[in-house]
Amino acid sequence: MNQRYYSLDVFRGATVALMILVNNPGSWAHIFPPLEHANWHGCTPTDLVFPFFLFAVGNAMAFVMPKFEAAGNSFFFKKVIKRTLLIFAIGLFLNWSPFVKWDNNHLVAKTWENIRIFGVLQRIAVCYFFASIAVYFLKTRGAFVLSCSLLLGYWLLCWFSNPADPYSLSGFFGTSIDLKILGLSHIYKGEGIPFDPEGISSTIAAIVQVIFGFFIGQYIQQKGKNFEMLSNLFIAGVILVVAGYCWDMVFPINKKIWTSSYTVYTTGLATLTLALLI
Repeated sequence: MNQRYYSLDVFRGATVALMILVNNPGSWAHIFPPLEHANWHGCTPTDLVFPFFLFAVGNAMAFVMPKFEAAGNSFFFKKVIKRTLLIFAIGLFLNWSPFVKWDNNHLVAKTWENIRIFGVLQRIAVCYFFASIAVYFLKTRGAFVLSCSLLLGYWLLCWFSNPADPYSLSGFFGTSIDLKILGLSHIYKGEGIPFDPEGISSTIAAIVQVIFGFFIGQYIQQKGKNFEMLSNLFIAGVILVVAGYCWDMVFPINKKIWTSSYTVYTTGLATLTLALLI
């Protein structure tokens, strides 16, 4: 097995290990601060788990996409749609489970009425699907242009939808879209008000996270393991981190609405981490 595959495996394994640690802190009443999400704006180590995993999805995609391209459109759509539906369905069923509940000393079926439709696995599925379509049909240059357009477009959507308070919990435009499309009973309410951190609108920038991961994985394959490749990865990582910090001044780094600055910043950190592992 090629060493760069080992690096990606370790990257994914470490991300999953951190996810397990974050989800099982021992006592929810006494959590070590780095193991908590940022309250709103900002980024803690915990806020790196999800974008790092999406980045790893893109890395892995770079290794299988040549096989998809060689096999043709029919094979590509069959594989991508099947994986998308399976991942989405698993996430949906996890939200639904347990499928029964006690009600007046009787075991009754848990109805669809109050099931949250989106979630972590569902976002992974949607991001994987659209990122796959982008890199397969638009190729590297087209996917890059699309990624930049999505990040800038999402920023403009946030800003122009509510210029007075665009990046707050109550002012985020995506909530109204989720309410209209999904309905009040099918979105997350853990923030005190109906608001889904894996909602429809904030998925726009998350899709780009997968595409950026694909770019990095593709570059590693093309260049091979050498000093030039590794140096360029470190440089790219630093540039992205700095760019994310600069963008944060006008479009705050925020996981819960998955801002464009958050995508750029965490992609930079993921690139630096992967380069270090290589």
